[in-house]
Amino acid sequence: MRYFVTGATGFIGKRLVKQLLERKGAVVYFLVRPGSAGKVKALREFWGASAARVIPVSGDLTSKKLGISAADLKQLKGQVDHFYHLAAIYDLSADAASQIVVNVEGTRNTIELARAVDAGHFHHVSSIAAAGLYEGVFREDMFNEAENYEHPYFMTKHESEKIVRTECKVPWSVYRPAMVVGDSQSGEMDKIDGPYYFFKLIQRMRQLLPPWLPSIGLEGGRINIVPVDFVVAALAAISHQKDTASRCYHLVDPVGYRVGDVLDIFSKAAHAPKMNLFINAALFGFIPRNVSKALMALAPVRRVRAAIMKDLGLPEEMLTFVNYPTRFDCRDTLAALKGTGVACPNLRDYAWRLWDYWERHLDPELHIDRSLRGTVGGKVVLITGGSSGIGLASAHKFAEAGAITLICGRDQDKLDEACVQAKVRGYQFVAYAVDISEPEACASFVAQVTREHGGVDFLVNNAGRSIRRAIESSYDRFHDYERTMQLNYFGSLRVTMGFLPGMVARHKGHVVNISSIGVLTNAPRFSAYVASKAALDAWTRCASSEFADQGVTFTTINMPLVRTPMIAPTGLYNNVPTLSPEEAADLVAQACIFKPVRIATRMGIFGQVLHAALPRVAQIAMNTSFRMFPDSSAAKGAKPDKQQLSAEAVAMQQMMRGIHF
Repeated sequence: MRYFVTGATGFIGKRLVKQLLERKGAVVYFLVRPGSAGKVKALREFWGASAARVIPVSGDLTSKKLGISAADLKQLKGQVDHFYHLAAIYDLSADAASQIVVNVEGTRNTIELARAVDAGHFHHVSSIAAAGLYEGVFREDMFNEAENYEHPYFMTKHESEKIVRTECKVPWSVYRPAMVVGDSQSGEMDKIDGPYYFFKLIQRMRQLLPPWLPSIGLEGGRINIVPVDFVVAALAAISHQKDTASRCYHLVDPVGYRVGDVLDIFSKAAHAPKMNLFINAALFGFIPRNVSKALMALAPVRRVRAAIMKDLGLPEEMLTFVNYPTRFDCRDTLAALKGTGVACPNLRDYAWRLWDYWERHLDPELHIDRSLRGTVGGKVVLITGGSSGIGLASAHKFAEAGAITLICGRDQDKLDEACVQAKVRGYQFVAYAVDISEPEACASFVAQVTREHGGVDFLVNNAGRSIRRAIESSYDRFHDYERTMQLNYFGSLRVTMGFLPGMVARHKGHVVNISSIGVLTNAPRFSAYVASKAALDAWTRCASSEFADQGVTFTTINMPLVRTPMIAPTGLYNNVPTLSPEEAADLVAQACIFKPVRIATRMGIFGQVLHAALPRVAQIAMNTSFRMFPDSSAAKGAKPDKQQLSAEAVAMQQMMRGIHF
């Protein structure tokens, strides 16, 4: 058998050629664009075929008879038993003009070539999109019944198939594949399309929520998905049968799934939360058109929608087809495939392979430099409170990544010691001795850094003090609240507001504020500390809204308990599970790399939700822990001693990992 294939370099075409070459004595001519000869060698290696069996023919879809030279036409005449036309634009977001040129006029040019070379049979690979948005069941013998195909992709698929049906003088067959995904055995896919657009949303859900937590999904119309290996095998099997002329075959999954089912199947494959409750997207159709149009006329609504769609990697066109109304009958295809051993596999059986391949090879995040070096290399990073604890661990991490690392603190000796550590490790810190709780000293410090470094690119507000003392023990210690607020809140604000003008002028900059899990859980005995951090959190939320369009971003880290000098006076923490400073520094690095609005543990988020949904229950729980864990000796003004905890207190420590008591 001798074949001619357009689109042989494409995802389906490459595999079809490989399958055709398995036939004894098969020779395949394939179209390559002028200037693409360099691809031929790699294609032959993929096919495992010699130059005598796979022969490139230079041409272009946009030219009459594909622009094939007279010499090639003469060589091909009478030498093509089967002509497969797969070349097309399969992109919902492509502009209408490009799709018309390639999909419509390209098909007409291809038909002219097939007739010119006296091809034995013309096989046109169309799409279920040719049916438009038909309401109901679309059969294989239906064509003119298509409706609502105004979208450029639907329209060009319909028109190209119409050209085959009305203008092709060579015996023809039409094949309408459903939405093609990766290989059911290997998961291999070449681009993000169709259901893959929802993978990023599923991945985000997995990152934020535990897999056992029920979640809400989106219900919609039926979506038909088929793996590429089934499409290729079915196409090869049917196209070599007799009595296929002037017939159409739906290469679809006989089962078919609703959008909600598909999302749930892939959520299970991704080990993301199972979708137990679905919102039917059809409900949005009840919103009056003038209301939805008025909403979209509002700039904030448009910006929010665009930001969400961009963040999730969803093209605008996807929303149009959530309520896809068409189901496809495929009885002729099933009859043709009977006895061939070719059948569409169940999506539930291979969805995990598609997910695994996407996450390993196609996830857009893989193609972005998310290393700390790629983020901060050569940039100026300032870490307040950088002479010990989280600040020092973070400084080492940034300096190792090639950042110009500035640290500040009150103790010159500690700063000098930190600089010596850095030098031993092969890099350096730039240290500044300053008390940022002092207005004049802070202003002078900001001016000096701006003068010497031109400002900062990343600011980590880490300097702070913590006081663990019950309110009933603080009636005569109002200064505890004042000095905590001076450093944790006002000090951070002075530094941040000092560098913000420079960030705005450069239209870039990122601020990381080290807050506390106690802000989310309203931890008792930390009223002074939690209040100061809560104030900083609230200010940050306001600032992030004001600077959202200025290129300046903010991240709040609701840090769990970390073993630093800050908690040393509290002896009972010696037996409490805590993060190491290095682990905390990893969170700071993530904040700079990914720039999320907030980083918090699941326990912290749970505490916040509990306080919002069941405040009385949350109060009782926290009061119980308050009474279970006494004030430290330091808080009582006594000498440090080893405090004995009850069995209940020890169990509570393990269960409530990282919460401040």
